[in-house]
Amino acid sequence: MFNTLSKTIEVIKAIDISEERKIQLQPLIAFIQERIKQHESTILNFICTHNSRRSHLAQIWAQTAAEYNAIANVYCYSGGTEATALNIRAVNALKKLGFNITSEAYKTPTNPIYDITWQERGNPYMAFSKKYDSFPNPTTDFGAIMVCTSVDVGCPIISGADFRIALPFEDPKAFDDTPLESAKYMERSLDIGREMLYVLSQVQA
Repeated sequence: MFNTLSKTIEVIKAIDISEERKIQLQPLIAFIQERIKQHESTILNFICTHNSRRSHLAQIWAQTAAEYNAIANVYCYSGGTEATALNIRAVNALKKLGFNITSEAYKTPTNPIYDITWQERGNPYMAFSKKYDSFPNPTTDFGAIMVCTSVDVGCPIISGADFRIALPFEDPKAFDDTPLESAKYMERSLDIGREMLYVLSQVQA
């Protein structure tokens, strides 16, 4: 794992999560644990409205947390109820925290594709905005994690999901083009990273 990212993880692991939030996270821990018990792959699809910020952050941190905790056969995806674009502010926050991100080979005007890696010789994740049921996302046998309140309320049925949980995070979009923009995107990424690291640390491989 890249050195800066390893240092980031060690810092955020030391920050406590409230007992209330741990209770909210418990069903996700149990879902992953049951998949391991049944010797089945764990497929997680993190869903928000636009697949532009929080869902990507959650997917990338969950995949990183699984590998960091040596939990095999965990496959993470993200999507929205509509496709827009992965917001550059979220990309920049991940870069600052130690992820390696490139986009030169995939420049498109409206929905750019980024290669994101978190370790040396790791296969890059191709990050771009998509609907939750669009390729390459799973269509059956997956857990749906709703990371914003609007999509949880507005999309009551996720076809193909055999588990669903609402784990909303505050949207850093509210701070776009303000003096707090960079700090709030970093804060949200760290919040999500801390919780995904906690979830995967509670699972017994």
